[in-house]
Amino acid sequence: SGKLGEQCEAVVRFPRLFQKYPFPILINSAFLKLADVFRVGNNFLRLCVLKVTQQSEKHLEKILNVDEFVKRVFSVIHSNDPVARAITLRMLGSMASIIPERKNAHHSIRQSLDSHDNVEVEAAIFAAANFSAQSKDFAVGICNKISEMIQGLATPVDLKLKLIPILQHMHHDASLASSSRQLLQQLVTSYPSTKMVIVTLHTFTLLAASSLVDIPKQIQLLLQYLKNDPRKAVKRLAIQDLKLLANKTPHTWSRENIQALCESALNTPYDSLKMGMLSVLSTLSGTIAIKQYFSSAPGAASTTARSFDLVKLAQECCYHNNRGIAAHGVRILTNISASCQEKDLLPLEQDAVFGLEALLVLCSQDDSPGAQATLKITLTCMVKLVTCRPHLSQSVVESLLTQLHSAQDSARILMCHCLAAIAMQLPVLADGILGDLMDLYKLIGQSATDKKQELLVSLATVIFVSSQKALSTEIKTVIKQQLENASNGWTAYRIARQASRMGNHDMARELYQSLLTQVASEHFYFWLNSLKEFSHAEQCLTGLQEDNYSSALSCIAEALKSYHKGIASLTAASTPLNPLSFQCGFVKLRIDLLQAFSQLICTCNSLKTSPPPAIATTIAMTSGNDLQRCGRISNQALTLSLQMKHSMEEFRNLATRYGDLYQSSFDADSATLRNVELQQQSCLLISHAIEALILDPESASFQEYSSNGTPHVESEYERRMMSVFNHVLEEVESLNRKYAPVSYLASNTCLCNAVIALLKVPLSFQRYFFQKLQSTSIKLALSPSPRNPAEPIAVQNNQQLALKVEGVVQHGSKPGLFRKIQSVCLNVSSVLQSKSGQDYKIPIDNMTNEMEQRVEPHNDYFSTQFLLNFVILGTHNITVESSVIDSNGIVWKTGPKTTIFVKSLEDPYSQQVRLQQQQGQPPSQQQQQRTAYSRF
Repeated sequence: SGKLGEQCEAVVRFPRLFQKYPFPILINSAFLKLADVFRVGNNFLRLCVLKVTQQSEKHLEKILNVDEFVKRVFSVIHSNDPVARAITLRMLGSMASIIPERKNAHHSIRQSLDSHDNVEVEAAIFAAANFSAQSKDFAVGICNKISEMIQGLATPVDLKLKLIPILQHMHHDASLASSSRQLLQQLVTSYPSTKMVIVTLHTFTLLAASSLVDIPKQIQLLLQYLKNDPRKAVKRLAIQDLKLLANKTPHTWSRENIQALCESALNTPYDSLKMGMLSVLSTLSGTIAIKQYFSSAPGAASTTARSFDLVKLAQECCYHNNRGIAAHGVRILTNISASCQEKDLLPLEQDAVFGLEALLVLCSQDDSPGAQATLKITLTCMVKLVTCRPHLSQSVVESLLTQLHSAQDSARILMCHCLAAIAMQLPVLADGILGDLMDLYKLIGQSATDKKQELLVSLATVIFVSSQKALSTEIKTVIKQQLENASNGWTAYRIARQASRMGNHDMARELYQSLLTQVASEHFYFWLNSLKEFSHAEQCLTGLQEDNYSSALSCIAEALKSYHKGIASLTAASTPLNPLSFQCGFVKLRIDLLQAFSQLICTCNSLKTSPPPAIATTIAMTSGNDLQRCGRISNQALTLSLQMKHSMEEFRNLATRYGDLYQSSFDADSATLRNVELQQQSCLLISHAIEALILDPESASFQEYSSNGTPHVESEYERRMMSVFNHVLEEVESLNRKYAPVSYLASNTCLCNAVIALLKVPLSFQRYFFQKLQSTSIKLALSPSPRNPAEPIAVQNNQQLALKVEGVVQHGSKPGLFRKIQSVCLNVSSVLQSKSGQDYKIPIDNMTNEMEQRVEPHNDYFSTQFLLNFVILGTHNITVESSVIDSNGIVWKTGPKTTIFVKSLEDPYSQQVRLQQQQGQPPSQQQQQRTAYSRF
């Protein structure tokens, strides 16, 4: 277009296009077009191209024709317009990651630093900083130039302030870092003005943090300025940099450093500075530095905990009239109590509890954002303290419940979250508390505040967690009445969701039923209907009783009936954009598990009417004269033995499938993954029990199934499942030890009771079943690729196919919330689909291709190549499957799987030789030496 407005609009739309199709073939063409616009356009268009380049920085490495791109952009550097040159310099600086060693760019930047135009000089400084970060050669070459300009009298002060930050990138080797530190040291002493000291000290800190070797010296320097410099701005900068170093390298802080910071905090009269220093100390108190502080103290054995300056400071600040200072004080005491287990530090527990309670009372009455932020810190500390010191839980919970009645609504929501978090880990909310909670629930339901909906959900969650058994009719009536008054469908759905997570399926079913007619979309209707059926199915299993196997079978049959209805609704609720693959996989496994449990109980009941294999064999041997009469018994026993073996294999197969579901759930939260893991362990437990009691009692080992120590239990569901696991293992082991050949009656009873005990624990539908907080997907592109997916790619059988696999990692709104991708594993395999031509005796290695490569994504992009052989003529099916490896080295089978077809054709020379042979013409001697397969 010839209109400037339309051109600008087209240019600024490029970043969205890059997000939609982030592959090199498009990005290369687009950036070459942008470079043309940059070359021939006016300065405003150039500025638009610059902004697009800066926004699309992670796509720059996908430019294939880098030389051509740089040539078009660089041509503008020779313009007479200083603004055009300045934009070009900024453009070059933005491209530094892909052209770090371009000497013509280096030379242009050095020249522009001497320009008389301020705009061009500032652009040159920007480019110099970017190139220094990427190129060691440029950093070494420009360092002297920068130092001359900084020390030169002709350079204005504001320009010096912009030049100094370039020195933070001089960390490529030790000598360069050392010379930069010396220069900065000179600047700090030579230019004592506030702005210069602030910029120089901050650059000093960033240089030390990157080069790593001078961090202890830098901490001492910052502490020195914090103590001696009277200017508040310099002190604030020192505190900010100390916080940065405390987060990055807490292990480099010595006891003397922490002591000096404590003394400064005790002596300062300014609350704002004291809060900053306490913020650094609270960061350090949650790291290894706090243990070094207490362990390396002189005469540590003789001094009490309260005599340490850090403890004195924290205790003094716990009751400070400034909320922020008090919050940091209690956080320090909490971290000391949680991480230091020494006896003399135990009295600090009570100090921490009293400080937290005082802060809770103060903040829960205030509705301001500052008070709410402080309350969050307080409640987080409470959860941490109770987790590490369970004996303090009762007093903490009582203070929370007492304060809940008089607190503001926004504070009540946070306090309910805290109570639920504590109760999930420790069963401290007794049934006696439920009365208070229900009174409060009625009170909130009658109020008319803007936080009412959120508070109803939070309080209902606490009620579900505190009522460890089934909810009473009275509680269900109260919750439903308040929801009817609230008349908000979303609130009711959230409460039903929490009930499903906590295993209160009866309540959940009634709420889902009431919501069915309140949704506008049929997909939502089917989703709610499936949840209602699943809740009803799980409710059927709560009536199971030990030793009543016929009722158990009918309960399981009823549950399976509801589950089958539910899975049909769930399939109808899925859409191409939201396929509900995890939900469908989880429910199908649950259905198969219930069927396997039902089959096992039936088999155990059958065993009661006929002896097990060992007894049947004995009977057959003793009645050797009349084997015909015992044939029926031994055959029936053999059949039952085979059924038990089949049942054991089925449970092992289910465990494998649960493992596959676990591996495919890369975006799931830890509680959901733990839930899947518990289902897998229950399958392995039953298969082990069958083997140990019936099939192979002699070789069954209990050591691999016994728990190695007590793992940290994070939910009531996990606690109850672990209790059942341990009980079943003890029963099986005691039966094995008590009776040498285990009584078949005892083994049947043990197996059936184990199944019933597992099913009596209400299933928990965890967060990932309802909500996806992290979203990660991989998009693959293969080249060569056919125009039509069903059309094969033609390759001669004497050549290799170079298959290029490119991929892009796409994230949702919260990338890396639970786990991050470290590398991508690509597996390429080919299978011969249809063979054409004659059969030759070819080594098996040449018949299939099976290759695997691991690549690390850079800026969410990766590419690699595979060389594939197709010696056999015919159509081959190539499958490329990707899986990801997280930062802990765990492999996740995320997919996707892509397929292309290759048709292997006979090369023309071999075809000519074969035709000559068929016509009866013997090939010449030279041709005989060059037959097609002699090369292989």
